[in-house]
Amino acid sequence: MSSLTTALDSIALPLPSSPVLPRLARAGRLAGIVAAGALLPLALFALWQYAVDRQWLAEQILPPPSLVWQSLLELWDSGELLDHLTISLSRVAWSFVIGGGSGLVLGVALGLSRQVRAYVYPSFSVVSQFPVVGWIPLLIIFLGIDEALKIAAISLAVVVPVAVNTYKGIANIPRAWLEVGRVYGFSLPQTLARVVLPAAAPSVFNGLRQGVMQAWLTLVFVELLASSEGIGYLMVWGRQLLQLDLVVVAMIAIGAVGLVLDLSLRFAESRLLGWRRGAF
Repeated sequence: MSSLTTALDSIALPLPSSPVLPRLARAGRLAGIVAAGALLPLALFALWQYAVDRQWLAEQILPPPSLVWQSLLELWDSGELLDHLTISLSRVAWSFVIGGGSGLVLGVALGLSRQVRAYVYPSFSVVSQFPVVGWIPLLIIFLGIDEALKIAAISLAVVVPVAVNTYKGIANIPRAWLEVGRVYGFSLPQTLARVVLPAAAPSVFNGLRQGVMQAWLTLVFVELLASSEGIGYLMVWGRQLLQLDLVVVAMIAIGAVGLVLDLSLRFAESRLLGWRRGAF
């Protein structure tokens, strides 16, 4: 009997290793989240197709999905859609560099200096309440309607969330940590690199994420107002030609790019948190 048991044990299939089960569980949860998130878009698409089949609205007002898909392929094959997206993304990039850099400097200054906080923060709090739309007339007077207007308006939309989140992240750092830096004789660059940035990193990165999304949303608004190129202009052009399929294509492109930007920033944030844990 013992020999038979030994033989059966030798031919028994190996059980899955322990790391496999958690991965399968995570994959199952991810698939469930994706499936749940896809229900509403699929329902809206079905309603859209049903409305077209029933002719609830004229085709000029509600283009069929097949026409939108055809227009999307044509714009992509011709390179026109990619050209508009490239121009829009370049505007966002420049504005993010200018607005994000200014917001970081302002937030660090507000967080570390009582004098700057006393003299600057009250005015900044008032100015930050103004929507970007309120700045447009003034910017047009000083900058015109060319590229400088777009970059300035988008940069203003980025400065506020980056500065506010950076300031709050630094303000929430325990004072004892800064005192330890002073005891060790850290210079200002060393204090920023070894204490301030690792401690305030989640709040700072949250501000950068908000800044990128605000830049993308403001870009579309600015291009709708005054532009001869870009994804917002594509929407205006489609409306002027009464080709709403082009408008829907632009809307799909805006949503897709926004989703990619958000997912990319989330991935970068997860990597950043790992760096933060090893920085202390």
